[in-house]
Amino acid sequence: MRQVCTILTFDTPGRGFTDITRAIAGWAAESGIGEGLLTLLCRHTSASLLIQENAAREVRQDLAEWLDRLAPEDTRYAHDDEGPDDMPAHLRATLTGVNLSIPLIGGRMALGTWQGIYLAEHRRIPHRRQVAVHLIGQ
Repeated sequence: MRQVCTILTFDTPGRGFTDITRAIAGWAAESGIGEGLLTLLCRHTSASLLIQENAAREVRQDLAEWLDRLAPEDTRYAHDDEGPDDMPAHLRATLTGVNLSIPLIGGRMALGTWQGIYLAEHRRIPHRRQVAVHLIGQ
C-alpha cells in the first residue's frame, strides 16, 4: 500500500465553477498508483467541491441560480466582514461540501461518462484556492 499527497492551487475567475478534472487526473496518473482511493479537500470556507455534469453548460448555470435563491446576497446576515457576498458564500459551501472521495480503478478516476470535478467559487471576485489531494492504494 502506498500513499501520496499534495496541495494543488487553482485560480478562480470569481463566482462560478472551475473544471479541475484534468489537473486532478494528471496528478493521480503521475502517482503511479493503479487502484486506490482519491480524497480531495477544499481548504476554504467560501468555496467548495462538486462532481457534476461536464457536458451541458446549462447544468452549472442552473445550479448557480439555485444556490443564489437558497443563499441570496442581502442584509439579513450578521456576518459580512468581507462584504455582502461573504456569508452567502459560506452557506453555499455548506450546501455543496468541501470534500470528495473518488475510487481510482486502472489508474483512472472512476467518474461517470458525464461527470467532472469542479471547484465552486462562491465569492464574486477571483481567488487563489487550494485543494489538498491524497491518494492511497497500490
